[in-house]
Amino acid sequence: MKLEYAIYIDAKPEKVWEALVSPEGTKVAFFGSELKSSFEVGAPFEYVGPGSEGDATVHVYGTIQAYEPGKKLAYLEHPGPSYRERHAELTSRVTFELEEAGTTTKLTLVNDEWSENHPAVDNAKGAWPMVVSSIKTWCETGKTLDFGW
Repeated sequence: MKLEYAIYIDAKPEKVWEALVSPEGTKVAFFGSELKSSFEVGAPFEYVGPGSEGDATVHVYGTIQAYEPGKKLAYLEHPGPSYRERHAELTSRVTFELEEAGTTTKLTLVNDEWSENHPAVDNAKGAWPMVVSSIKTWCETGKTLDFGW
């Protein structure tokens, strides 16, 4: 299974990168969660934010596979422990790539290398369009999207 999304954002790559890795940006794009990591290849990461276990719920966690500031972020992820009993066995790879396209930035998101029978594929199909839409809106307007939750 491979999920792929490409979107053009009327912002410089530095701003889009900020949405992917800064606390302010990730809280907007990733449903209130902050990406925590040293961002070294091989280092652990986790998205932590409000959820079923309070304000410090680990939504996903894993290992950084690539980190090229302003260009590429890739990680192998597991669902958070409160989401799936077999969370450590379940994996997928997420890759964000940025390219300048005139005065815009092309953001490509690929979610692939799913472990067999991963139960979160359908959730990802619904969530990723919201994430890239939130990134685009925040980068272009400074505003957040309200999905009615």
